[in-house]
Amino acid sequence: MANQNTQAAGSAPGGTWLQKWEPENEAFWNSTGKSIAYRTLWLTTANLIMAFIIWFVVSALVVRLPQIGFKLTTSQLFWLAAMPGLAGGTLRLIHMFLTPMYGTRHVVSLSTLSLLIPAIGWFYAVQDPTTPYWVLMLLAFLAGLGGGNFSSFMPSTSMFFPKRLQGTALAIQAGIGNFGVSVVQFVTPWILPMVLMSGATWMGSAQTMGTGAAAKSVYLQNATAIYIPLIAVFGISAWLFLKSVPIKANFAEQFDIFRSRHTWSMTSLYIMTFGAFSGLSATFPLLIKQCYGTLPGAPDPLAYAFYGPLVGSISRVFAGPLSDKLGGARVTQWAGLGMLVCAAIVPMYTQPTTMASFPYFVGAMLGLFFFAGIGNASTFKQMPMIFPPRQAGGVIGFTAAIAAYGPFIFGMLFGWAFGTYGNPNVVFYGLAVFFALNVAMNWVMYARSGAATPC
Repeated sequence: MANQNTQAAGSAPGGTWLQKWEPENEAFWNSTGKSIAYRTLWLTTANLIMAFIIWFVVSALVVRLPQIGFKLTTSQLFWLAAMPGLAGGTLRLIHMFLTPMYGTRHVVSLSTLSLLIPAIGWFYAVQDPTTPYWVLMLLAFLAGLGGGNFSSFMPSTSMFFPKRLQGTALAIQAGIGNFGVSVVQFVTPWILPMVLMSGATWMGSAQTMGTGAAAKSVYLQNATAIYIPLIAVFGISAWLFLKSVPIKANFAEQFDIFRSRHTWSMTSLYIMTFGAFSGLSATFPLLIKQCYGTLPGAPDPLAYAFYGPLVGSISRVFAGPLSDKLGGARVTQWAGLGMLVCAAIVPMYTQPTTMASFPYFVGAMLGLFFFAGIGNASTFKQMPMIFPPRQAGGVIGFTAAIAAYGPFIFGMLFGWAFGTYGNPNVVFYGLAVFFALNVAMNWVMYARSGAATPC
């Protein structure tokens, strides 16, 4: 196994790799490490926001595509919403190995710049309602590049901080990064009617949304256009200002994490929390549309959907310090119980006859997002306490990769549930059972008094 704390071979002052890194050494941390770690945290977090924006931009676009002339079925819309999740999970399985091989600087900067591909692709595709469905699916898959980044960015950050601060640092990065989901769902409907650069023909022309007196001009291409310069700036900044921790391992050495049962138990717990968060974030707009879209006074899905990931992101930020103080396993226990209760409540309001039940539906969904956000933070506190630094980074990357299939799995499940039963209730009942099993496992392995591996 590669030495996890020694100087990287061939490193040089001013190069990519730091000469040494000892965050558990308090003198080193206070004199040198702290400033480097927090600079890395904030810059990597800015890049992670861009990653989440591109990963979830499709969820904000799919509800608008039929309104500007795209001929898409309900099944096709759910597939488009699900595809970034399939890609994100798959690409995370690659990203989990990258940081110990290539370092933070290369991975963060180049991964961020790769987001320009789907951003520019969607910019052009939405301007033509005759764009083939296979092209839209390809672009939806490429949006998953943003999802992949998480499994290299987060392990990187875990290596920069001492264990006592990792819950807080990882919660800040992931929580603020998760704001990208809310940003894209909130900003998209607001930015669509705006002329961003008057007279710039290369920005494309307007599309007509709606018919008759309700018709209005929109610029759906704005949904990605506003992020293209930010992606370029943050990606270049990462190349110029980031360094890499001298914790290295080749591809084969990193497979040692799969021999531990804790890798698999923590993966299940993170599927419960982030799998639910990401899956519901991607499908919440379509859930609102399918459950309430035909009622008089039906809501605009994007006017409410962004609240879910916003609540989950905020709770994740604040749950990090709480987990550092109380212990990750204990916080995960309460988060899982909260998710279980909310999942059981949601089906009471998914077959409405009037809009009167809509606030209760949204409230139960926001409860799910709130507790999922707390669990996202607490599970990431548990992993660094169970594993040594390099292995902890690998486990964080792997669990994040598997949980990132949430948008794909949820999209497929909800599409099947609506097609078979006309409502999503069976999915929420299944989630409640899954949450209960994870709560029991977490209690036995980590949270109870006398647990073999308290964390």
